[in-house]
Amino acid sequence: MPSKKHSILAVLVILGIVALLLGAVLTLLSGTSGSSPLFSLRERIGVVTIDGTITDPEPIVTQLVEFRKDKAIKAIILRVNSPGGGVAPSQEIYREVRKTAATKTVIASMGSVAASGGYYVACAANKIVANPGTLTGSIGVIMEFVQLEDLLQKIGVGMEVLKSGEFKDIGSPYRRLSEKEKELLSSLISDIQKQFVEAVAQGRNLPVERVREIADGRILSGSQSKELGLVDQLGNFQDAVELAKQMAGIKGEVALVYPKKSRGKLWDLVFRNASEALYRSFRNILDTRIEYRWDGLPD
Repeated sequence: MPSKKHSILAVLVILGIVALLLGAVLTLLSGTSGSSPLFSLRERIGVVTIDGTITDPEPIVTQLVEFRKDKAIKAIILRVNSPGGGVAPSQEIYREVRKTAATKTVIASMGSVAASGGYYVACAANKIVANPGTLTGSIGVIMEFVQLEDLLQKIGVGMEVLKSGEFKDIGSPYRRLSEKEKELLSSLISDIQKQFVEAVAQGRNLPVERVREIADGRILSGSQSKELGLVDQLGNFQDAVELAKQMAGIKGEVALVYPKKSRGKLWDLVFRNASEALYRSFRNILDTRIEYRWDGLPD
């Protein structure tokens, strides 16, 4: 009799374990959106976010490549909320978006602002969705110099510079630009502006002349951009998801896949963020940079 009770108990324990395992499997299979739904019966759409000033393209480019190679990812949404940034970083991201859009649907979804370099990277996508009030456009190049000559004279500080050529210290904060230097830099800006206009024309399938007409740095709303052909559709992030589903041939619900966030100690994160903020403050004061950036928002 005791052996029979033990047998029944053992069967119940085994059934309980099986039920728990089945429940865990079903929970994984029924996952919706998240950072990375490993098991899901739903089709998957990758989401790559560009937030803030564009300075380091590497994380974004890496994620685009990973999503492009992942056969489980059926489409990609590029969520842009940026006033732009460095010329070369913007171009690196643009190029990778173009390569990705050639093999997999890429939809750019504009948030509050997607201006200058923010628009530059967005126009490489297959389609662009913007809110009516999104601040975008600002197709142009900006180059800024800090001038300290008068301040240094007041405090009695001088600077001696030895150089191998006339233009070697062009943009130095210790003296004003000469007329020849201004002409040289204007030529440089014109060349980089030409690259911007051609990239927009190529990405949006628009005549270069048409883009050049509005490439004077003007800021535009999402509604104005749609009228000009710079945006395909007005809507929010969810509208971008629906458009991605439609273009990728996805039916039903989807799982949104976000890049995995790197984990670190709280103190390391705080210290690193503080150090980067301090570095950016000094860099913004003294550095000379040429950028695809709208200067209307604080960095």
